[in-house]
Amino acid sequence: MSDSTVTTPLTQVRLGTAGPDVGAQGFGCMGLSETYGPTTDVVEARATLERALELGVTLFDTADVYGQGGNEEFVAPFVQAHRDEIVLATKFGLGVSPADGSRTIRNDRAYLRACVEGSLTRLGVDVIDLYYMHRRDVDVPIEETAGAMAELVAEGKVKHLGLSEVTAGELRAAHAVHPIAAVQSEWSLFSRDIEERIVPAAVELGVALVPYSPLGRGFLAGSFVNAEQELGEDDFRRRQPRFNGPNARANAALLGPVRKIAEGRNATLGQVALAWVQQRSAIHGLTVVPIPGTRTRARVEENTGATRLVLTDSELDLLEPIAARVAGGRSADPAFVSAGRE
Repeated sequence: MSDSTVTTPLTQVRLGTAGPDVGAQGFGCMGLSETYGPTTDVVEARATLERALELGVTLFDTADVYGQGGNEEFVAPFVQAHRDEIVLATKFGLGVSPADGSRTIRNDRAYLRACVEGSLTRLGVDVIDLYYMHRRDVDVPIEETAGAMAELVAEGKVKHLGLSEVTAGELRAAHAVHPIAAVQSEWSLFSRDIEERIVPAAVELGVALVPYSPLGRGFLAGSFVNAEQELGEDDFRRRQPRFNGPNARANAALLGPVRKIAEGRNATLGQVALAWVQQRSAIHGLTVVPIPGTRTRARVEENTGATRLVLTDSELDLLEPIAARVAGGRSADPAFVSAGRE
């Protein structure tokens, strides 16, 4: 299962009832240029994007906040070279101060229009295929934000709309203004809160789910023995509850069932974790396109290999208890993610 020489193209699926067709697994670009520490091999990082496309990955996801626009600039040459082959997703609504790391969230029309123009310029494109509201500004009615986003579709600057980390009620309200193709949220063996309300709402409305961090930010790939000690000073995971002190050690100890299945299937831990996410599609009855990220060709080959692994009912039962045992929330600020507002 972990044989990286297999190059069968990924199955194509549709995002939402009228969204774009994409490969069954996407690619999260965030870590290519920042967030998990510096990228030391830029050549390999760029080659990783090319390899992902060769393997059938067509949804590439970035955001204006990643690296203060630097991530969009990093992927721009790849996007421009393959404009007709890929589905480009980016986001607005979240800002981080370079001075002190403080966050700002804005969803108002003026900010949105400035953001989309900035992203179009940095990416060097005329239209964004999938444009997400990155985080929810509760001081702006979501109907107003959805209406302003719909204007971008009418003007030809954006093709499809998405929302990130919204509640079921917020999704329904926005979808009533303009069709939403996809909701992006954290979803993994470590993070399952969206299954209670958001997933059923997405099923009801015909909206796809695009899980970010499907590998638990590295935990589920077996990347850490003691995460707190192993992460660099500039790695933002050091500020996440699940990576701190006793939580980090407790969470690393939850991988026994994942490891058992991986050994029995000649797969990696990460492939088992990704296969679990991919199978949420059949279990819940909606399109699910996870977007794991990586900086190496070997890992993207491993990740896409997970789409060919189908877990048995007994294997799924073995993995079922993990999420309830995870120590620490998925954000230091509960209101920053949908679970804190449901």
